[in-house]
Amino acid sequence: MGTPVPGDANNSSPSSTPGNAGASSANGRPLRILIGCDTFAPDVNGAAKFAERLSAGLVARGHDVHVMAPSATGRQHTGIEMFEGQPVMVHRLHSWRWYPHDWLRFAIPWRIKQNSARILDEVKPDVVHFQSHIIVGRGLSQEASKRGIRIIGTNHFMPENMLEFTLLPKWLQHRAIQMAWRAARRTFGRAAAVTTPTKRAAQFLEKYTGLTGVYAISCGIDSSKYTPNFEPRTENRVLFVGRVTGEKHIDVLLKAVKLLPVSLDVKLEIVGGGDQLKNLQNLAVTLGIADRVTFTGYVTDEELKAAYTRATVFGMPSIAELQSIATMEAMSSGLPVVAANAMALPHLVHDGNGYLFEPGNAQDMADKLAAVFTASAEELGIMKMKSLKHIKAHDINRTLATFESLYRGEAVSAPVTEAIPIIPTD
Repeated sequence: MGTPVPGDANNSSPSSTPGNAGASSANGRPLRILIGCDTFAPDVNGAAKFAERLSAGLVARGHDVHVMAPSATGRQHTGIEMFEGQPVMVHRLHSWRWYPHDWLRFAIPWRIKQNSARILDEVKPDVVHFQSHIIVGRGLSQEASKRGIRIIGTNHFMPENMLEFTLLPKWLQHRAIQMAWRAARRTFGRAAAVTTPTKRAAQFLEKYTGLTGVYAISCGIDSSKYTPNFEPRTENRVLFVGRVTGEKHIDVLLKAVKLLPVSLDVKLEIVGGGDQLKNLQNLAVTLGIADRVTFTGYVTDEELKAAYTRATVFGMPSIAELQSIATMEAMSSGLPVVAANAMALPHLVHDGNGYLFEPGNAQDMADKLAAVFTASAEELGIMKMKSLKHIKAHDINRTLATFESLYRGEAVSAPVTEAIPIIPTD
């Protein structure tokens, strides 16, 4: 989470070489980078976490990083906030709460061009990197394009993930998805380069927008911050980490735990909060497993790392992951993974570090979880080591170096991605 530092607001100075030329000329020169987000800390989701780690990592590499994002309080303000020990200048926009969602706040759409112009003229960035096309990315891309500033766009968004919060009737939802993809095409079309976290996600974005040449660049992770446990296990514990919302299909995980043999004495820990928390707590009671399920809600970073370390296996039933930072964190903690064979999860779960199951099939998930719980100590150790091996391809420093090249307009011949076979889905 970001921590404001008093007294440091509005202390930016003009860039010595503004605009597109500055981003592509002096190799190795520190850049002034403006990152635009529709969701950012203290929001808890993959897109917000990526933007947080990206901004902190770029500051650590010597760049002058600014973030433009909705205010968590609703009030507009600018100041230094700390992320992973690094100071980041954050320009918080006046925001409104979207009440169908349990926490989402959004920047005011009809003021986004004005705010984008104001912040661009104050910051004078070498490059703009927006994280979604919805509001902030739209405004920043329009105004940065007028000023000849280099633009990079990253997509973390699937329109389908927001349908349950739109309150639209079913008969209008398909039309809304089509309109969302057309809007994405317009905004991403202004970018010099477009990225998304995995090859599957890149193919998905190209299919629905008509864009070509989308880069697959992992969100990246610093595995050194996690603690694998190779001691003999004393319990069978499955862990889920993420937003407790409908698209995560956590009900499938609860039903899978119910289907496991009682003799395995499986415990389930669900870390995260969301609008489905009460419903899932009630489902655990209905299934008769409430005494074996712990809903922790939101936790601190240290508590989260401890949860990964004490788990036996990580369960990810979601069918809408463009990468899944939580799964990457689990792998960095040396956990086998049982995940739905959907979207980008097969990029992470392959070659013996866990199992893929048929999406929505609780019995199949239960069978795959049982295979982990009944594995010998040697077999479990091999799965743990393979998770640690596979996550090396997602080292955060590779991700940061690749984005630096894109920011400068340099050729990116080997973006951070995974050259593995993807198991087809129906």
